[in-house]
Amino acid sequence: MKRKQFIQHGLLLAGGVFGGKRLLAKAPEKVYGHNEKKYQLNTTWGKLDATANPVNDCHEMVQDSRGRILLLTNETKNNILAYDKSGKLLGYWGTEYPGAHGLTLQRNGKEDFLFITDTQLHQVYKTSIDGRKLITIDAPLDAGIYKKKEEFVPTETTVLPNGEFFVADGYGLQYILHYDANGRLLNYFGGRGPEEKNLDNAHGITVDMRAATPTLLVTDRTRACFKRFTLDGKLLEKINIPGAAVCRPVIHGKYLYAAVLRSPNLDKNDSGFVTILNEKNQVVSNIGGTEPVYENGQLRPLAQAEPIFKHPHDVCVDEDENIYVAQWASGKVYPYQLKRV
Repeated sequence: MKRKQFIQHGLLLAGGVFGGKRLLAKAPEKVYGHNEKKYQLNTTWGKLDATANPVNDCHEMVQDSRGRILLLTNETKNNILAYDKSGKLLGYWGTEYPGAHGLTLQRNGKEDFLFITDTQLHQVYKTSIDGRKLITIDAPLDAGIYKKKEEFVPTETTVLPNGEFFVADGYGLQYILHYDANGRLLNYFGGRGPEEKNLDNAHGITVDMRAATPTLLVTDRTRACFKRFTLDGKLLEKINIPGAAVCRPVIHGKYLYAAVLRSPNLDKNDSGFVTILNEKNQVVSNIGGTEPVYENGQLRPLAQAEPIFKHPHDVCVDEDENIYVAQWASGKVYPYQLKRV
């Protein structure tokens, strides 16, 4: 073979031509995130026929005991959409929650229950897994901290193993309200104010069971941090995440996951990403965000690095550590999946 022919032959093989047919090499899928938490993005995972099963804002997601991924949207044609892990629609229900915002799953070993907050109706509901209302929580006017129901704008709940639950009034007067299993108010703390124990946009809340003594993690979104409280409302610590307007904290294994609605230090409102913290409260990965860097023990301000999300509002983590992302004010897009790599 002459030198010119040899070079041409080599170029054809390098270009993927074999036997007269071109074999196109598949480009490797992009990987997002940092350190031990990296993912591939699937933007079509939860996409459905919008004429049959529309969404408005995709607010929150949970996984039930049957492995279904449940999405809460404030679209009253179907407030709850139930997916399998492949993104197939399994069912839907709900037509009465115009301000559907917070979705929490309660497992008691026998059956699942849901807690739903509605910011327009100023109520919280405990329902069966298929939507039958069991408890309705109205504004606690008798407590003396609310003068009218419109001041109560609940955004999130979390449940203790004994059935007691907490409500975060994240768009209202910023109180954390503690109820018994029957819906009787036991205590409240937080509230709007300038002190560290006060809250501003107490958007999310969860019970943290990673230590021997359970605690509450509460979002203080305006101040770009989470705050840890005892179950009776004593402030224990503040977890600063500069540059991250964090939504609900989601605990899975030893890690804390959260959607970041936007970067408050940027002009762009749709500058969100997903952040992951380890058990030491250190950010280890940002999906769509800048790499976490600590200097003298302090986290440098974070920001969106790649515009793969627009107002991410919540995350759900499955048993394989895949993440499902619900987005607010994002053009009515369905949930995305982040597949663990």
